[in-house]
Amino acid sequence: MGRLNIIKKFIVAFYVVLTFSTVFGLKPGEADIDDHAFVSVRKLLSETDVTEEFLIRTFSDTSVSIYPEIPQRFKSPYEARPYSKYRELFITNKRIERGVAFFKTNKDLMMAVTDSFGVDPMLLLSISGIESNHGNNHGGFPVFSALYTIIHTLPNRANWAAKELAEFLLYCYQDKIDPHSLSGSYAGAFGFGQFIPSSFNHYAIDFNGDDVRQPFEWPDVLASIANYLLKNGYDHKEKETKKGSKNWNSIYAYNHSENYVQVVLELREEYRKRIKD
Repeated sequence: MGRLNIIKKFIVAFYVVLTFSTVFGLKPGEADIDDHAFVSVRKLLSETDVTEEFLIRTFSDTSVSIYPEIPQRFKSPYEARPYSKYRELFITNKRIERGVAFFKTNKDLMMAVTDSFGVDPMLLLSISGIESNHGNNHGGFPVFSALYTIIHTLPNRANWAAKELAEFLLYCYQDKIDPHSLSGSYAGAFGFGQFIPSSFNHYAIDFNGDDVRQPFEWPDVLASIANYLLKNGYDHKEKETKKGSKNWNSIYAYNHSENYVQVVLELREEYRKRIKD
């Protein structure tokens, strides 16, 4: 019976792979030039310096995959939960303690970023704590395949995902990064700040002066988060963060969810209570 079940599972797995290969044009080692993900991205990058050879090599990589769980994640995002349930994911003693320890270790850096951008260090600490748990959790899907999956399985998001995939490949090409080496969220956000590719290209900062914007190096990450908030209206003169204020709106721009803004502000206050100058 055990052997029969194994055979059945093998047959099902083979059928799934065959189906994806037929429907989505996934051919190991060969780019399908009729694959609409390839066609869309190639068109979007046609006026950049990204080469055809780079695109073909990237799309033909054998690691390119469709992740069936990604559409399900979009149907049930954490942000759609009642706030009482949503906050339980983030307002935990462990996350608070880790954030306090992170601040103590990186205080000089965080204050340097605050001095440069004028953004509250506790807000930077809160956002980085929620986005990646201060670097301990930054996604489990290859960024390329996550966006590729969205293009093929979520028609209402396909155009957005194609633009983000184009932005991602532009970043990888310019910075000489293997497009299949970076992992991120089911929506294609990556790095400790969890920027989607277009946001990374537009807002990422080289703060440590090495001429490279690093999504996994804290000087660049914290400065990039601060720059994002600043470019989206953050005003250091505002002392209260009420709904509709400049600072509230800058956080909402980071993640279009009122639950997200509320939990960022709540976690910020938890950090503020525990961290003394």
